[in-house]
Amino acid sequence: MNFAMTLDYQSCIDCKACEVACKEENGVQLGADKQRIWVSQSEKSIFGEPFVALHPSQCNHCLDAPCVDVCPTGSSYFALGGIVMTNKDTCILCKGCMEACPYDARFVDDTHVAVDKCNFCYDTRIVEGEMTTACQATCPTKVRLFGDIDDEESDIIQMLKHREFYVLKEDEGTVPKLFYLLPEHDKSFAANSVDEGTTIYTWDTYKPIIEAAKAKRKPQWQAMQE
Repeated sequence: MNFAMTLDYQSCIDCKACEVACKEENGVQLGADKQRIWVSQSEKSIFGEPFVALHPSQCNHCLDAPCVDVCPTGSSYFALGGIVMTNKDTCILCKGCMEACPYDARFVDDTHVAVDKCNFCYDTRIVEGEMTTACQATCPTKVRLFGDIDDEESDIIQMLKHREFYVLKEDEGTVPKLFYLLPEHDKSFAANSVDEGTTIYTWDTYKPIIEAAKAKRKPQWQAMQE
């Protein structure tokens, strides 16, 4: 298993349903900003007309995750399916993982006095056999699709084989598993909603990158630690 998520970002209406569902699922204070998942905004323009591009964001569950490497206590680790997890009981709050993360996806959980992040609902859903996350299940415009990219028959693989996509900060070499789907029917929006120099992938061009990183890291994947 190798869990990942696609984001059809053009469909996002910034309704906050995903954020509320995530916070409810994981016991995060409702008004907390950029904790577990959030929607970023960036100003763009098409033919001189400004618009705001919405980009749902969270932990990218990188296959070559630097946060795992820098953790001195093993509190950041790979769980089954390549999900990057945190163990609040052994976290010493050194914040090394926060510094190492290129996506600013980690935060200090004041309740447990430990670093926390999105875990794809691993402890509340995945270990119970569910194949969806709270944010996916709640989104009214179907922005998110969670699944196993090792399963060639999965819905997420069928989506990735059908749509072009990009990943964030690919120059960091982390091999992220959040795939941002380019709009199919609005080429102008697609061209103007990505940063200059961004590589546009198909599944055939990104899969070898995934496989190389998985071969490197798979020995570290392990069952959930208590």
